[in-house]
Amino acid sequence: MGIILNIGMNRNICYSWSDENILVTPLVTQISWTNHLLIMSGCKSDEEREFYMRLCIKENYSKRQLERQIESAYYERYMLSKEKLLPNNVMNLGENPFLDSYVMEFLDLPNEYHENDLRKALISNMRDFILELGKDFTHIDQEYKVQVGGDDFRIDLLFYHRGLQCLVAFELKMGKFKPEYISKMDFYLEALDRQVKKKNENPSVGLLLCASKNDEVVEYAMSRSMSPMLVAQYQLQLPDKSILQKKLQELVNIPEMQE
Repeated sequence: MGIILNIGMNRNICYSWSDENILVTPLVTQISWTNHLLIMSGCKSDEEREFYMRLCIKENYSKRQLERQIESAYYERYMLSKEKLLPNNVMNLGENPFLDSYVMEFLDLPNEYHENDLRKALISNMRDFILELGKDFTHIDQEYKVQVGGDDFRIDLLFYHRGLQCLVAFELKMGKFKPEYISKMDFYLEALDRQVKKKNENPSVGLLLCASKNDEVVEYAMSRSMSPMLVAQYQLQLPDKSILQKKLQELVNIPEMQE
């Protein structure tokens, strides 16, 4: 039994296996043998294996980074995010590098913390945060200042995304998403586009990162907004992969994953 996976750049990887022996004939040298073994042993479906192979090539993962992505159910979270209906002004960008759910188990925050603590922890662990976001994200600054009408306003985190060619503003919220967060982000994006965005860049994008959210409330709140903006939630511990796998199976009606 075997499959041939096309992973871009006119290169293929041929996998064939029988019983417990796996023979791998790679035509792409970007993926290390160690990562091949991790993918084959840590994934339950051909689709998941292909996904991580593509991701390894795109992001140039080390063994530790790949292990973390598999343990954090990155594949399941990515696929579930693709099933969400995106706002048209985000879809029009031609690429969606955002997830609906982010895992930030690396922060090691205490049980009680404030938004300022969350921001500082992300800055201190920026390398791990970029791994979760994707390496096309480049961090510009924290508490990025914009001035409007003589008053100073500060954006929690400002990034630039190479693929989208635009600024990405992050606002961090400890609690549940609230509709009033939208108008504040609208304001920040307008300020960035007028004052910071270069002529060759696309309109700025906003990401509201909340501890939890109700999708129906989010849809109502964003229905009249013209700004490219998304709302995602975060968690501070690794997710239960079996729950996400079950959700994914129900949503996209894929065959049950093999142990």
